Amino acid sequence: MKFVVDLLYLLAGAILSPMVLYRVIRHNRYRTGWAQRFGKITRRNPRKKCIWLHAVSVGEVNAAKTIVKELGNKFPDFEIILSTTTDTGFAQANALFGKNLQVFYFPFDISWMMRRAFENIRPTMCLLMELEVWPNFVQIARSLNVPVIVINGRISERSFARYKRIRPIAKAVFGRVSLVLAQTNEYAQRFREIGCPEEKVIVTGSLKYDTAQVADKVEGADILAAQLKLCNQRLWVAGATGNDEEKLLLEVYRDLKEQKQFSDLRFAIIPRKPERFDEVAQLIEDSRLPLIRYSHIKFVNRESAIERRVTSDESPVILGDTMGDLRKFYSLATVIFVGRSLVPMGGSDMMEAAALGKCTIFGPHAFNFKQAVDALLADNGAIMVNNKDELLAAVRKCLDEPEYADKIARNGREVIRKNQGATARTIEALARLLKT
Repeated sequence: MKFVVDLLYLLAGAILSPMVLYRVIRHNRYRTGWAQRFGKITRRNPRKKCIWLHAVSVGEVNAAKTIVKELGNKFPDFEIILSTTTDTGFAQANALFGKNLQVFYFPFDISWMMRRAFENIRPTMCLLMELEVWPNFVQIARSLNVPVIVINGRISERSFARYKRIRPIAKAVFGRVSLVLAQTNEYAQRFREIGCPEEKVIVTGSLKYDTAQVADKVEGADILAAQLKLCNQRLWVAGATGNDEEKLLLEVYRDLKEQKQFSDLRFAIIPRKPERFDEVAQLIEDSRLPLIRYSHIKFVNRESAIERRVTSDESPVILGDTMGDLRKFYSLATVIFVGRSLVPMGGSDMMEAAALGKCTIFGPHAFNFKQAVDALLADNGAIMVNNKDELLAAVRKCLDEPEYADKIARNGREVIRKNQGATARTIEALARLLKT
């Protein structure tokens, strides 16, 4: 089977190589980590037993924060190593864990490359965040008697439909997984239906509730407020936005600013992908709205130029074009829109916004966060809008009626509190498996 899988990978690589080359040249992506992708990985502490944790991109890396901490506390005799797939995931993993953990790129799932990685790493256990199960990876792990566990497991409706179409193949792959720790009963049932044995699927809850820190203040937020000259002004933040969404958001902001009661409103857009920062900056300028790029304030000594820009117009649109500052922006917000949800992109994490006690709004396309969406809406802890007009009405109502917005914010925070605890349940399941 591995020869068929390898052949399919090579054909897919040939087809996708022009796109990859374009992204290397145009967006400066995929330029590093190639030796690791080919399986050349050197551990820092090769004499210790090893737990290999894989998180694909930024979302999975962020969700791994509490589990990484507790793995270190519970299993101090093990070296914890972390792999990612995307450049942004690698950067975030390095920022969060690089001082204490080895961070590397996940190898290509071509049999000889993956086997080389296993020979170099020699893991005792492999943990896969959410759904990142690869055929050669699980086959090689099984041949070496290395348990593979899916943690924080979820299968979206879209992925579930695809797996059902190739159920015999999916069953062969997922049947080799040692354990699935699913976020919800619904996800657990989907794992069973695509081939995971009944007894190997356990519901532990979502780790993202645990990583959503319930707090009233965020370190560095005061500095951000001073840099942006937010003085007695309300701030609407659109976080983790996606393609075709920013244009709609700018139109909503323009409509709001035409009303006198919102003359003090500021607006910040933080795109999810760094390679889109310049694109969104150009979009804001094309909309004939004044612009401030936060990177010019944070990293470049241009204070006098910024001062003149703010003086000439009291409400420039703020482009959050830096990494690691989204939570600071959220903490300063009067109301938050969580992006990639007004257009069909699956949504972004709304739990972080709710945990900060902020009135949180998202669109109808947040299917990647279905469990959180259902929980928040059931307890009136967030607002879902279906289109631009509904978004305009929702933001206007939240700004006009602070008591209404505060109630939603309080409810949202309580939803986060009620759903925490997945980390402890996950660690308990892993401890049982390591003892067997």
